[in-house]
Amino acid sequence: MTAALCTCRFCGSDITLSLADLGAQPPSNSYLTNAEAEEKTFPLHAVVCEDCHLVQLADDVPADEIFNADYAYFSSFSASWVAHAKSYAETMIERFGLDADSKVVEIASNDGYLLQHFVNAGVQVLGVDPASGCAAAARAKGVPTEVAFFNADTATHLKAAGHSADLMAANNVLAHVPDIRSFVEGFEILLSDDGAMTVEFPHLLNLLNLVQFDTIYHEHYSYLSLLAVERIFDECGLKVFDVEEISTHGGSLRVYACKAASTAHPEMAALAAMREKEAAAGLRSRATYEGFEVKCQGVREGLLAFLDAAQVDGKTVAAYGAAAKGNTLLNYADVGADQIEFVCDGNPAKQGKYLPGSRIPILSPDHIESAKPDYVLILPWNLRSEIAEQLKHIRGWNGKFVVAVPEIEVW
Repeated sequence: MTAALCTCRFCGSDITLSLADLGAQPPSNSYLTNAEAEEKTFPLHAVVCEDCHLVQLADDVPADEIFNADYAYFSSFSASWVAHAKSYAETMIERFGLDADSKVVEIASNDGYLLQHFVNAGVQVLGVDPASGCAAAARAKGVPTEVAFFNADTATHLKAAGHSADLMAANNVLAHVPDIRSFVEGFEILLSDDGAMTVEFPHLLNLLNLVQFDTIYHEHYSYLSLLAVERIFDECGLKVFDVEEISTHGGSLRVYACKAASTAHPEMAALAAMREKEAAAGLRSRATYEGFEVKCQGVREGLLAFLDAAQVDGKTVAAYGAAAKGNTLLNYADVGADQIEFVCDGNPAKQGKYLPGSRIPILSPDHIESAKPDYVLILPWNLRSEIAEQLKHIRGWNGKFVVAVPEIEVW
């Protein structure tokens, strides 16, 4: 009998199926203040529960090692993400008839990038986020924010303080919580009787089909499908009533849910269609997950071959986007500053620091103009169009763009 790798963080079953072991890596947003700084590394190994079908990390990094006052991810530095948030707010206000008497609560509200649009529309809001730096930025936008990790206890506290949500949003955070059961139970507590909630998360099908292994990092405790989410929500007193495919983060799902007893939200046809799509893709089958690690190795070999060829040809390579997914890729491939000279990022909180693991220096975007690299490797490939448009001036010195996932592409 195969030995258990771990027990499932949701259902407690023994897990024996490995998806991808990416080695020991530092947390992807733990940027270094100097190139010689000491850093902690933790195993980065994604596994699959064959009972509830939750894909997850076998080992936990303590949440306070990741989400703290120094947490450097600010949503507002991506123009396309802010536009997505504005569109979301407009859609939800119209769909659920939100007005000045309504309240929207967002979990992992970051710097107020989303709730600001509800505020501007005259809807009451509350943000909940564990990173005090992000919360301060949100309050400066007029977004009331509670600094806390969200779970059933937090929800109970907020409910006792008079909060009740007509809409709850948790975009790209469901994957980020180690205790996913308590987290989801919190929504059932804080939602009004006929309130609705949405969660957005990168769809597991895209991770598998497009070899998006670089979206595996310590902040992402779980890798989600509708199949797993429906099971989790059902056990926590919620029912899913709709689902949409959206383009963010390389292809995501937006799942709508309400309290199990609510009759205000009929099940939509898209739900059955997505269930069928996932079933056809074999998400219940062990064979679907086996062999994925070999595909990851192929991406690594492609990146290293490109970097080796560039060095042989005397070409310089810079990177753009000090993104978590880029850190997973670079550390899995054991790439360092001897192969990529620097990475540029528009976030001043990251500039002047170094990428974790690879220790590549992070500079402001205008450094590309002065250094004139032959190649710019776009690490957040989900933003490739936005970034390529911002940096189109590299064509002036015959510079080229590169992405590594799902395979090397130079243009």
